[in-house]
Amino acid sequence: MSDPKITDSHCHTDFSDFSDELPQVIDRAIEAGVHRMVTICTKLKNAPDVQAISERFAPVFWAAGTHPMSAADEPLATVDELVKLAEHPKFVAIGETGLDYHYTAESMEIQQKSLRIHIEAARQTGLPLIIHARAADDDMARILTEEYKAGAYSCVMHCFSSSRALGMAALDLGFYLSMSGITAFPKSQELRDIFMDVPRDRILVETDAPYLAPPPHRGRRNEPAYVAHTARKAAETFGMDYAEFAAQTEANFERLFTRAVL
Repeated sequence: MSDPKITDSHCHTDFSDFSDELPQVIDRAIEAGVHRMVTICTKLKNAPDVQAISERFAPVFWAAGTHPMSAADEPLATVDELVKLAEHPKFVAIGETGLDYHYTAESMEIQQKSLRIHIEAARQTGLPLIIHARAADDDMARILTEEYKAGAYSCVMHCFSSSRALGMAALDLGFYLSMSGITAFPKSQELRDIFMDVPRDRILVETDAPYLAPPPHRGRRNEPAYVAHTARKAAETFGMDYAEFAAQTEANFERLFTRAVL
């Protein structure tokens, strides 16, 4: 019997880590039951390359934005620029964007400005926003809430590993939380405890490949196939059958990423 179908909702297949064997990486994902992937462009100058990957491989969709750690070094995105990218039929989300004060706190003002631009693009396109949040919980919760009150939009907190308070604030806005390989690490029980309080219809799974490989591949390059390991650990955490959990996350993904239709 074949593995249940599952989606890697966030990976970076354009990174040089995969340049020598991308077709094989995609094939391994499909063999593991990962029938769909969203590859994320983190600098808009790279959008043509990421778009080309989505056009080359049927299971791959794409999103684009300016990563907060690059916000000070890249030209500030415009709403019109993001909306224009969204015209591509396999473009499914805005981002990743967000706030990262762990490594780049000195650029917090430009990060916040960039985030608000991406939110407006998500509003105008009706596509979900992909958020990266690290060491910026208070500002993140404040901006997401302020902007939602100014006009609704949809959103996923990618690779969620922040505080319970930020997670609950996002859920209160109707947003989704995504489980990465971090949730499968032995020492991540506190994070798993947060996810235990997340409605099952608001959970996605991802790799963030090439980063954050789950056990048994921890410490090595991550790839989309390994999202199945994260999902199996999540199913165990929730006391669910793997096929049931996979079906739930598939339904969740398709509810949020309405364009990512195979």
